[in-house]
Amino acid sequence: MAKKENKYKGYDITTQAIHTGTDYDEGTGAVRRPLHMANSYKLPDDLSQVNYSSTDLLMYSRNGNPNQHWLEEKVAALHDADDAIVLGSGVAALHALFWTLLKSGDRVIYPNVSYMAVYRMFHELFNRKFGVETIMVDMTDLDAVKQVITPGTRLVHIETPDNPTNGVTDIEAIAKIAHENGALVSVDNTFASPFNQKPLELGADFVVESLTKFINGHGDAQGGAIISNDLEAMDRIRYEAQVNVGSVISPFNAWQIFRGSVTFPLRMQRINESSQKIAEWLEQRENVTFVSYPGLPSNPGHELAKRQMKNGYGGVISFGVNTDDKTVERFCAALKVVTFAVSLGHDESLIFPQPSYDERINLYPEKFRKGFIRFSVGLEDPDDIIADLDQALKSVGL
Repeated sequence: MAKKENKYKGYDITTQAIHTGTDYDEGTGAVRRPLHMANSYKLPDDLSQVNYSSTDLLMYSRNGNPNQHWLEEKVAALHDADDAIVLGSGVAALHALFWTLLKSGDRVIYPNVSYMAVYRMFHELFNRKFGVETIMVDMTDLDAVKQVITPGTRLVHIETPDNPTNGVTDIEAIAKIAHENGALVSVDNTFASPFNQKPLELGADFVVESLTKFINGHGDAQGGAIISNDLEAMDRIRYEAQVNVGSVISPFNAWQIFRGSVTFPLRMQRINESSQKIAEWLEQRENVTFVSYPGLPSNPGHELAKRQMKNGYGGVISFGVNTDDKTVERFCAALKVVTFAVSLGHDESLIFPQPSYDERINLYPEKFRKGFIRFSVGLEDPDDIIADLDQALKSVGL
């Protein structure tokens, strides 16, 4: 698909978030992109050159829709990239990338701490259903990666900071190791967001973002994106995964995320600042057993994060309390400002316990195996959040 030139290339990310992909509506002159809730589009009079599995022509919403295309322009610009593909969810984007790149007999290396869907895809689905060899490794340990990678490895998948422990992986070093062995590198950048980290600049071949999270930022739409400068591979992903598997985003969700993305840099700046303050407070709190946040010097990946995360350290804090699963649940339920719910990156703060009976718990560093909580910081006043955490901890005797 032919790419439009980004007229705002070189401008600050806040300017690009507002202007890239935005234009006057040709029909009305409105200064907002309209929502096109159409399934089908008028075909050309001559159909002899039409490829019905192509995304080059607006013909059917599974092949693409205008709201998707405008959002793709904006997401690519946020990463200073040549191309982006926007799909129905972050997991759809991950699956689309893996589905297109991998075939039976290929070898994949992925983190032992990763998002649940990645764990499911590689631990259960791709190897059992398709014969892909999947190797789990501590991606924060470069020597461990070197020990398991072999020439012919097809893909090294990174998640940094990782979900849910906030471990930090050296993207540039892993990319060098992978490329020396002929492997591609993909990075799930959801925890960091492009405001804080741009993996393509550090040597990654592909980036995945859950647009549901920080880029949308309002907890009301699902979407995911693959970002890359490899236009040939991106065309293959569109053909194989979007059109012929059907993971396309709806026009309404694309329109909502486009709207939310305009304020993304400003929200992210606020979230970075609040998260740092809250993490520092938690670290001083009695009965808090650990705080894992890349902005804290106590985080093993702090110095690395300072090098590869340019504007801040994100909006997710992982911490532990010295108690059992049921008391953790009571603590979460006692919060009044913070919302007890899954997900992250919303305007409201969200908190979710990681129970000790989770099947993956033994893959995490030992300190994360008891009283472990994942906390996504929102846009509320940070002092109000701290006061809420304080009263809820006291309410359960912590």
